[in-house]
Amino acid sequence: MSVSFGFQHSYARELVGFYARVQPAKAPAPQLLLLNTALAEQLGLDLRALDEQALAKVFSGSVLPADAEPIALAYAGHQFGNFVPQLGDGRAILLGELVGRDGVRRDVQLKGAGQTPFSRRGDGRAALGPVLREYLISEAMHALGVPSTRALAAVATGEPVYRETVLPGAVFTRIARSHIRVGTFQFFARRADVQGLQKLADYVIARHDPELARAPNPYLALLDAVMQRQAALVARWMMVGFVHGVMNTDNMAISGETIDFGPCAFLDVYDPRTVFSSIDQGGRYAYKNQAPIAMWNLARLAETLLPLIAEDGEQAVALATEHLERFEALFGEQYLSGLRAKLGLVRAEPGDEALAQELLEQMYLSRADFTTTFRLLCEVAAAEDAAGLRSRFSDPARFDAWCQRWRSRAASEQAAPAEQAQAMRRVNPAFIPRNHRVEHALQQAVQHGDLSAFNRLAGILARPYDDQPEHAEYAEPPPPDSGPYRTFCGT
Repeated sequence: MSVSFGFQHSYARELVGFYARVQPAKAPAPQLLLLNTALAEQLGLDLRALDEQALAKVFSGSVLPADAEPIALAYAGHQFGNFVPQLGDGRAILLGELVGRDGVRRDVQLKGAGQTPFSRRGDGRAALGPVLREYLISEAMHALGVPSTRALAAVATGEPVYRETVLPGAVFTRIARSHIRVGTFQFFARRADVQGLQKLADYVIARHDPELARAPNPYLALLDAVMQRQAALVARWMMVGFVHGVMNTDNMAISGETIDFGPCAFLDVYDPRTVFSSIDQGGRYAYKNQAPIAMWNLARLAETLLPLIAEDGEQAVALATEHLERFEALFGEQYLSGLRAKLGLVRAEPGDEALAQELLEQMYLSRADFTTTFRLLCEVAAAEDAAGLRSRFSDPARFDAWCQRWRSRAASEQAAPAEQAQAMRRVNPAFIPRNHRVEHALQQAVQHGDLSAFNRLAGILARPYDDQPEHAEYAEPPPPDSGPYRTFCGT
């Protein structure tokens, strides 16, 4: 079998020494589980000549496209605040890049296809559960309108992997605008490789922000561009109740995409202190801390860029600091804009932030469900009756007072209530990857080899803003007796 994908290799060609050449391991009995045909079409991939067995071999790494040049990328990173000078792709292998029908260059990467020089005593494999989890949640994030890496395929390898127990192995095919991270810059900065840093920065500018090459200080402009993308990204996370769970600098993509979905989860009850990750004992990556951590990570990026920003060290620090200090305002604008949209407000007025925060405080005190509250508010916007939502608050009279203020503010927009409600439905999802639903789908797939629950859930999450009354139970929070939810690093 011979197949070509039309791969290009700009990273491998232009950044020699930034990676290690590797070969994926062969899977003994690959089986295609999932294929994202719509994404394949967007990428310009014509897979019609390949049957299911051939696709399984390709997307497990057992048979490579003729034009693939597999590499594992080098990077470092701060993990829970502690710097590790060499991490790298320990279980991920980049096959090449595709320029899609939209003209955007994207990486095609296999996760779980075997050891690399960066595996650090790991086996380089991935278990089926984490592979399916990343497939499901990355595609759900895309449907929610949150910038994210994408899922192209999932293949069972027919080979066990050994963790706390023996689990079925799998390979995930991930698509990203690039896999360059803050940690990629840190890898070369730690080695005092200024020439390497400049090559990397110039590559990132050419690939993601070509207009910055004409800026008076391209590297300071690059910091600004990454900062703006991260402010927008984290604000979008928070608007849908997403908690990344492991915002290490090696998990912060320069492209502004959500990357790595190990211990992530979504809020049910609104509590800004929410932590899902089993290893985040101090709440470093709690829901409310995601913007401050993004700022912290950006400061680490800025440190790597200092030799490029200015020859004089003090001047470089002063310039970088001046720009980093803009992040709080950038994020605040994005966050407040998102809350306004969730409340059906378009124009900016001085009392909007207080109005939004009052609702969030009442949700917290009432242990109200984040997603359900805002979705029900869409219905309140279209009708006088707020009884369904009111009943979810522990202090109904206080909610009534808030609701009256909100209605008055919403009326100032001079939009028809039905139109306002419809606009709110476009930003307040009915369906998110409810943690208990995700776990059930994964359990059925891993323990029983049954993908029906997974496929049903994936289909629902592909249309998160539609009512889908036939699937109304999937919009419901978990049962009250379900207990706290915990996630684990698996991918």
